Amino acid sequence: MTSRQQTSFPWLLPPVLRRAGEPAGSLRAPRIAPAAVRIPDPARVQVPLKFAALGPQIFVHEGARQALERRFQLAFNGPVQLAVTDNRRRMVTHSQEGETLRVRVHMMFLDAPDRVQGALADYVVHADRSASSLIGEFIHANSFRIRASRPLVGTLRTMGRVHDLSAIVADLADRYFESSTADVLAVWGRRTNPAHRKRATIKLGSYCAAERLVRVHPVLDIEWVPRYFVSYIVFHELLHHVIPAVRVSGRTSLHPPEFVRRERAFRHYERALEWERKHIDRLLRSR
Repeated sequence: MTSRQQTSFPWLLPPVLRRAGEPAGSLRAPRIAPAAVRIPDPARVQVPLKFAALGPQIFVHEGARQALERRFQLAFNGPVQLAVTDNRRRMVTHSQEGETLRVRVHMMFLDAPDRVQGALADYVVHADRSASSLIGEFIHANSFRIRASRPLVGTLRTMGRVHDLSAIVADLADRYFESSTADVLAVWGRRTNPAHRKRATIKLGSYCAAERLVRVHPVLDIEWVPRYFVSYIVFHELLHHVIPAVRVSGRTSLHPPEFVRRERAFRHYERALEWERKHIDRLLRSR
């Protein structure tokens, strides 16, 4: 080839050839006019600042909301306006204004099973009693998704002298609960038993749904109490958050079959029960 091909790069400015008398091979950068930047006078220009509104905010999957709204429209055979809430008390409310049905439902219904969403539409539109029963069961089974109704008060201590409850909760959440226990806190309880009295019983853990709070007896924060046993106590109480009590034949069952089944899934279940049988007397004597 007798001619040279020159590759050009449009995002680069071309260099300026050397002037006469300059060393061979030297190139000069092109002269670029300085950019004109106008700085506003702060004394004359005021930009209003807007801040997000205070208070709880929920994030709703719009596609799921629209799908549920269409289900109501088909049942109602008319226009429907559906709002999704994070209420603590009223899970389903509705009213009719003119020809429009206005419905407000808790966010738990957005990913409810198809039969539950169908029952929800039947309950709202037709006041179906059997649908009402199914909706009540669903709300009860998903009560852990309702925000805590009572604020936490007092000193909350997660780090003990030996065991860190926050680390235990995080580990259990990853292994067994995914995101269903994200708003639950585990803390060490207070010592209430006088030193001169001998315990007859001891409650090693408890769960308060109104506070989303697991309390662990401080007698377990001792060197000779293994971590896996403390984890089992916390795991048991977290199950109460995920699987609430049910009414069976007029009686309340704190540990329904689903609770028992999932509790046995704890990897140190048998080991923890055996450790408790061997050391319960020592725990009763501990201060």
